[in-house]
Amino acid sequence: MDRSRRRRVAIVAIASIVAVTCLGLGVWQLQRLTDRRARNAAIEHERSQAPLLITTGAQPSEVEPYVPVRASGEFEPEREVLVYGRSLDGEPGHLVVTPLVFDDATAALVIRGWVPFDHQTVPVTDANPPPGEVAIRGFLVPDEGDGSTVPDDEGVIGRLDVRGIRSTLPYPVLPMAIQLIEQTETQPSDLPVPVPPEELSEGPHLSYAIQWFTFATIAVVGAVILLRRERRGPTTNP
Repeated sequence: MDRSRRRRVAIVAIASIVAVTCLGLGVWQLQRLTDRRARNAAIEHERSQAPLLITTGAQPSEVEPYVPVRASGEFEPEREVLVYGRSLDGEPGHLVVTPLVFDDATAALVIRGWVPFDHQTVPVTDANPPPGEVAIRGFLVPDEGDGSTVPDDEGVIGRLDVRGIRSTLPYPVLPMAIQLIEQTETQPSDLPVPVPPEELSEGPHLSYAIQWFTFATIAVVGAVILLRRERRGPTTNP
């Protein structure tokens, strides 16, 4: 095989590898986009359901995340926890998660809101809940853990591990936490700051897919140009 032919083979091989790899990554991004759209549609469907009345922490585990709920009980700030390292509008801080105790002495964990980073221990006195019976409205959020994470001595935990948190509590707890939207009683202070529902977006997957397909096209076009130059051979000056 002469030198020119070896170069052409190398050009085709390299361009093929680059193009196939970029196409594969583009298809993968499109699949992620499809998955994201399906997830968003599922969340929107659950959010559109009629509010579910929660009266006990011994609810069946079949309840779905993101379903709207209503509940009444008394907050127990003495047993609340801080979910560490959650930002709000670019500001570092934590989520305040407080048990709402029902009449049957069971409870649900309620994400009452966000506090700035300098609040490092519980109970967060600057964010005390209203005393007495409180009616709340919110929606269920998924358990982020598997029971292996528990609050430290300061009441701080790295993720919303509902099973891990409830292992430290003296009563049964609903399998999913409730993210608070509103409550009947006025909050005594400006803290915690309400956390808005998760914004549903398609993410950057479509733009990433277009980029990868563009790279694949560039690889093919570049290879064609190089092969044409190889066939023409070196240009000699008269």
